[in-house]
Amino acid sequence: MLDFKNRKILIMGLGLHGGGLAITKYLAKKGAKLTVTDLKTKEQLASTLQKLRNYKINYVLGKHRLIDFRQAEMVIQNPDVPANSKYLQEALKYGVPIENEASLFFKLCPAPIIGITGTRGKSTTTALIYEMIKKKNPKALMAGNIRTIVMFDIINKVKKNTPVILELSSWQLEGLARFKLSPHISVLTNIMPDHLNRYKNYSEYIKAKKIIYKYQTSDDYIILNRDNKLTKNLGKEVPSQRFWFSKKNFPEQNGVFVKNNNIYFRINGKQTKICEQKDLYLKGEHNLANYLAAIACASIYGVSKDLIFKTVKAYRGLANRQELIREFKGIKYYNDTTATTPEATIAALNTLSQTGKQNIVLLAGGADKKLDFTELAQIIKKNVKALILFEGEATKKLVKELRKISFTRTIVFVETMPEAFKQAEYLLEKGDIFLLSPAAASFGLFINEYDRGAQFNKQVLKIK
Repeated sequence: MLDFKNRKILIMGLGLHGGGLAITKYLAKKGAKLTVTDLKTKEQLASTLQKLRNYKINYVLGKHRLIDFRQAEMVIQNPDVPANSKYLQEALKYGVPIENEASLFFKLCPAPIIGITGTRGKSTTTALIYEMIKKKNPKALMAGNIRTIVMFDIINKVKKNTPVILELSSWQLEGLARFKLSPHISVLTNIMPDHLNRYKNYSEYIKAKKIIYKYQTSDDYIILNRDNKLTKNLGKEVPSQRFWFSKKNFPEQNGVFVKNNNIYFRINGKQTKICEQKDLYLKGEHNLANYLAAIACASIYGVSKDLIFKTVKAYRGLANRQELIREFKGIKYYNDTTATTPEATIAALNTLSQTGKQNIVLLAGGADKKLDFTELAQIIKKNVKALILFEGEATKKLVKELRKISFTRTIVFVETMPEAFKQAEYLLEKGDIFLLSPAAASFGLFINEYDRGAQFNKQVLKIK
């Protein structure tokens, strides 16, 4: 067990989302000599600082100082801090080890970990796996990149036989690579272009995702999407026991597949029918993939097909993901704020659109992550009645693509959520859908995507 008592630990990035707060509290209780440094000011961090008022902590706010990185015995890196930060490089130059929330959790966790990553679907897949495993073992715990449940809020509850299910972002995985760590059971839902504003190129992003299995052994398991060209190719290089999931039957290999609208799990040539496709509560091709990945993981873990069946029938999905907030005067209001890539918004439009109808008013746009909007523009032209767009670089790129294909329907530009709803009043009619599915990041306009979603919900519930 790591000993933190009296160790000089520097936390780089306290933040407002809970991860920095939880790990700071944990280390303070363990007797570490803590310094917290953040580019945000005391005023900006007020809500988090208030929760740390009873702990003895040194703060350097509104800036970072190179000397703090030289003198620390350990640096804890916030996920928002890029790996090439000159301050982290300074720490490395002086031989100071750098951890992040995930790497420290992995070292401290006494139980084998189930880890889920991917560009799309990882939160829903994580939640489904948790719900399935919890039916077998009620002490199961879920945390990680998933909303509101950070790793160091659960670390003290983990025992040797506790199932631990973690959603892992590419940034959290980068921290694992430093210490050659991967989960015992890993799930890679898919890989598509994302976060290209953060990574030097797409190859670097892929490299980060591959950490989920890179340091596994033959005693571990990897579950890969056979329908995603990139992850299918990665299956050739995995060091662990490989299981596929696919919407189609595939040759006699281990995994989960669909055949004649039935879902099967196959291991060592033996097939077991789990359920029928119609039993799945969440609709859409993307959710079918999420279910298949979760069924594969739960089956490997030893959850019975009866318990898996109960879960797929009962699970109602996560908030902020194609979530129906309200139906009022024949208009449906959907919150899909976590759709921060064009592919995610395409999935929402494909799921909610009705054949032959253009009855969706789409609220989208925002900050760019260096992604391609060509295909999204085509889907919008096919399915969308009108567009309300938040200002931003991603919005400019989307509009440029729409002009190329002669999109002639209404486009309105707004800067705030109340303004978006004011404009929507003129566009929405009975039978329409008002869909928040941004295909872009929220920087500059909202605190984060969850703030964006909360503001949407607030406006929906105000409608009279």
